[in-house]
Amino acid sequence: MASCRLLRTGVIVCGCLLAAASEPSAAGIGGIWDAIVVVNKVEIPFRFEIVQNGTRAEGFFFEGDRKVGSTSGTFDNGTLRLEYDHLNTTLEATYDGDRLRGTYGNRRSRAKPMEFRAERHSPITPAATPSPRVEGSWAMYRTAKDNSKLDVSGRLYLRQSASEVSGAILRTSGDSGTLVGRWRDGQLVMSHFAGERPLLFEARLNADGTLAVTLDRQFTYLAARTAEAKSKNIPEPPDLTRFTSMKDPSQRFHFAGPTLEGQTVSDSDVRFDGKVMVVTVGGSWCPNCHDEAPFLVELYKEFHARGLEIVGLFFENDPDLSVVRPRVLSFIKRYTVPFPILVLGTVDQAAAKLPQLENLAVYPTTLILGRDGRVRQVRAGFASAATGEEHLRLKREKRELIKRLLEEKPSRTRRTSGGDQP
Repeated sequence: MASCRLLRTGVIVCGCLLAAASEPSAAGIGGIWDAIVVVNKVEIPFRFEIVQNGTRAEGFFFEGDRKVGSTSGTFDNGTLRLEYDHLNTTLEATYDGDRLRGTYGNRRSRAKPMEFRAERHSPITPAATPSPRVEGSWAMYRTAKDNSKLDVSGRLYLRQSASEVSGAILRTSGDSGTLVGRWRDGQLVMSHFAGERPLLFEARLNADGTLAVTLDRQFTYLAARTAEAKSKNIPEPPDLTRFTSMKDPSQRFHFAGPTLEGQTVSDSDVRFDGKVMVVTVGGSWCPNCHDEAPFLVELYKEFHARGLEIVGLFFENDPDLSVVRPRVLSFIKRYTVPFPILVLGTVDQAAAKLPQLENLAVYPTTLILGRDGRVRQVRAGFASAATGEEHLRLKREKRELIKRLLEEKPSRTRRTSGGDQP
């Protein structure tokens, strides 16, 4: 008689052939894993997928429904090694036949890499009792005061299905990426890690309908639904179109710098004469710059033939071009970027290299210029798809502004790096 047993999925299988087909090979590591990284002694859970073909391996983080894959990888003699060129990171772990244990971190950073652990995915039993409903838009304000000007307040966007909740926090410095989690024992626990932006979100619903939020077991916030925030004494989050500005809005915006091929590109180039422009200030290290890139490519394809030009001005976090170059090339390849990206220097040089901007502190910061070379909008950060309707609203507003600017008549003056010429 065939033997029967209960698998982790809750399905009873009988017979040797069916059981063998339902379980991963003892020698293989392919499949979905429940993983964690440890950051400042805080465990941050996330979903991870491994695809194995012989000694070749690929590892995938998840940014919502989008996979973030390794650029190369191997699994040999019980050791997994995955490289993420676009993140400049490496994951190394050993497999003991049941679990993966190792580290994940920046290749050149002097900081100690994060501890990494993973075990085979095990489905979670749905909650037996109804969970509090929290879907919608919330305003957040930090309850513990400090001297920081960034991330004191922000917006929280949530979606919910039964006890499962997902969403994102849009802060001054950019959004958190897609948080996913669920209600359990009266507490909402969500997390994010897609190779970057590790974050643990914990919240409880107060009697007055507000949320007591803790991020990474360290930063405490009070959140209220957007429509009720004022009555709960929660200030309006900052307008991200006013966080950074032009010191003299009447002046044309100037820039100049080299591509990776050594070609100098500047605002005075003939190709930009009379064109509407999107200029994004970012870097290959910047998570929200990765979020923004596919949208910029969309805009270029949609409006380039009508007179739109796009330029990326990158400030990297390493002065060594031999380190920066493969990361930027990976960024360009990953998103099939059709417009020039200039590497102007390191982050600490940004204010000096772009002296026309006031309070340049957030990446990306994106400028939209009219045909006359003057800045019509500056926006700090980018609301990714994780923010839901806010992401769609942002894309819609930028498209509408670009359409209006393209309808303006071309200017008869020419952009120059030293001033304006008739």
